Amino acid sequence: MMNSLIIALCCGLLIGCASTDPYGYAPVALRLQQDDAVGDCARLFQVSDRLIDEAGTRDAQAPRVPGFPYRRVDRVLAQMAVQSDLTAPQAQAWSVALAVLDAAARRIELGNASHDATAFTDALASCRQLLAWVDQNELPALLEAIQVPDDYSIGMRALGLYPLTRYTFAAGIRSWQRDTLAEFAAQAETDPFAAMRRRYTVSESLATMPTLLNLPELGLPVLTRQTLTRLILLHAPQLDIATASEADHPGALVWRIGYDGRPRIDVGLNQPVLYVRTSHAHFGGRWLLQLIYTVWFSARPPVHAYDVLAGRLDGLMWRVTLAEDGTPLVYDTIHPCGCYHLFIPTEQVQARPQTESIDENLFAPQTLRSPATHERVVLKLAAGTHYLQRVEIDVARQDHSVALVLRDDDELRALPLPDGGSRSAFTPDGLIDGSERLERFYFWPMGVVSAGQMRQWGRHATAFVGRRHFDDPTLIDRYFERLP
Repeated sequence: MMNSLIIALCCGLLIGCASTDPYGYAPVALRLQQDDAVGDCARLFQVSDRLIDEAGTRDAQAPRVPGFPYRRVDRVLAQMAVQSDLTAPQAQAWSVALAVLDAAARRIELGNASHDATAFTDALASCRQLLAWVDQNELPALLEAIQVPDDYSIGMRALGLYPLTRYTFAAGIRSWQRDTLAEFAAQAETDPFAAMRRRYTVSESLATMPTLLNLPELGLPVLTRQTLTRLILLHAPQLDIATASEADHPGALVWRIGYDGRPRIDVGLNQPVLYVRTSHAHFGGRWLLQLIYTVWFSARPPVHAYDVLAGRLDGLMWRVTLAEDGTPLVYDTIHPCGCYHLFIPTEQVQARPQTESIDENLFAPQTLRSPATHERVVLKLAAGTHYLQRVEIDVARQDHSVALVLRDDDELRALPLPDGGSRSAFTPDGLIDGSERLERFYFWPMGVVSAGQMRQWGRHATAFVGRRHFDDPTLIDRYFERLP
């Protein structure tokens, strides 16, 4: 009971900080007082946000910018703002990207709140242009306001005596790392689960195409749709899953009516799906393309009566950071809870020297050569836990395998409801309801709200000891450097 009260208190503190009213800051606070078209537009955005919040359809992937609620920011765009002085053309392109991010998110939010939000989004689009025009001289204020909130709770760490308790958790993490190294080494010798494994390979096309941030003015790579499709298909991993139950069958996230008569997120097993999205890393002074693939399972079954890691929904995320020529530099992986962060570097990079620290640092249980164009990366997953056991390279093949459909990961932000309409798989705080784990009652002193619960892109804290976010564009550069 005491743990529950503490977590509830800390979550309240965190939500209070994260839900700062973006309309309480200049320049929009001043625009709201104007009795003209600019004021009308500011008020229209405020009305739309009230509607979204009342409907409970706020999207947590990219937060609104305080003082500029018609713009949103993610960690890639935030990094661009701090890495160098922007020229006028760069600042203009960057500002437009913030507006595009808001337009996409607001369209999803309003669509989930109402069956027909087209007229509303059209009016907001015109107002967004007007507000951008009157904000032309507000670049210094915009740059200062740009920030993506940390996904760690200072309040939880304070109440949990983090400076002391982190040593116990660090010891547990080191134990897990030793077990992982042993498992990877054992799988390199022989696979006792070979008879249980089922191979999944992607089909030769994409069902839906992910979006790609287009900012060549700030150094992002320019790719045609055809090139992006080719890279996604080329680097999509094959899955070799030890299969003991339906919980080891990959599927699509769907809304279904639960036992209580209310919709809940589940995994549909009629069609295996691999979701994909794009992002970017700032590595060695260059912006590089990243491809992120996610597979979902219906559950992590308990291995004993009091398994604090078990629960509904599970998955694995696999990221590929590509060099300019489209070859992989570094692979890394987490589960959708943000847990179990592993790095798999290729022969093109080497680890940077790391400072001795108790914080979670680079953990690379394996290296991997870059596959040839006729080869594919194979991920060997354990039954039940869906832990990554080994990464191998095999020739690309479709025989004796189950087809995986590639779909845009952003589809999860607006999934059809059984009775009509749509809803995000994620709550306004970026979590999936019903995927909670008992471990949250033990891990809360590390400052991660509801540890073990499945999370939305942009909300993955991946270290219990220290601070680390999966979508941090400087993460790969923190741990690796290119070989000459």
